[in-house]
Amino acid sequence: MMRPVTRRNFRAGRAAVSGFTLIEALVATALMGVVLAALAAIAGQWLPNWNRGIARAQRSELVSTAINRLVADLGASEFVPPNRDTKVPLFEGTESSVTLVRSVIGPNPRPGLEIVRIEQTADRGGAVLVRSTTPFAPLSPNVTSVRQIAFANPVALLRDPYRVVFAYQAREGAWTTTWQNATQLPAAIRMTIRDAVSQRTLSISTTALVHVEIPAACAGAKNKTNCIAQPDDNQGPDTNPPKPPAPVQRSALPVPGSVL
Repeated sequence: MMRPVTRRNFRAGRAAVSGFTLIEALVATALMGVVLAALAAIAGQWLPNWNRGIARAQRSELVSTAINRLVADLGASEFVPPNRDTKVPLFEGTESSVTLVRSVIGPNPRPGLEIVRIEQTADRGGAVLVRSTTPFAPLSPNVTSVRQIAFANPVALLRDPYRVVFAYQAREGAWTTTWQNATQLPAAIRMTIRDAVSQRTLSISTTALVHVEIPAACAGAKNKTNCIAQPDDNQGPDTNPPKPPAPVQRSALPVPGSVL
């Protein structure tokens, strides 16, 4: 037989199934605070290392991309004179900059050439290696320096603390720090990358091989020496003209049919 449900019995049932007491809630909150504090301390020690690792990985990727861009540009240098009156190629190199002519590159490039200048300069963020371009067109004879050319589309390749120093190898194998007004392109271009803070030369330094040796017009010429500009080509007339051929010594023997 079921007992009638009274108010006392209802309260007793509710007390039997009630939740945490106030003390139990305070203890649980304190334990949660201890756990969160421990997690925050661990994250505080681990997160900076994580950020430094991510920054190093990003810098390494940017440096690798910049070096690949430099190697591709320098290796694609073409033997293109600045105008019809000059036979030397449009190529100028120093320790901190390189100016060259190469085929146009891009997502949808049009056939043609462009002048590329890679130069170590500075901005608000410090030293930066910038790549800028301009479409190639025959230069006026009044243009005596590549710095008179107006470049556009600057792209930052490398920033502090990295520095790039260029060197140039002649076909004979000797290295030099400048390459200007030369009759040929360098055989190779060395890129020494240093850390400006520690002054340490990085192992990512590399060398780009220049694929072109002579102008395209000289590729099929039989005498390539005469096709390529000589050091005296722009120094006026030759002061040492070739000697006339020596006189032919006639034989003293009688010619058949002649009368002595």
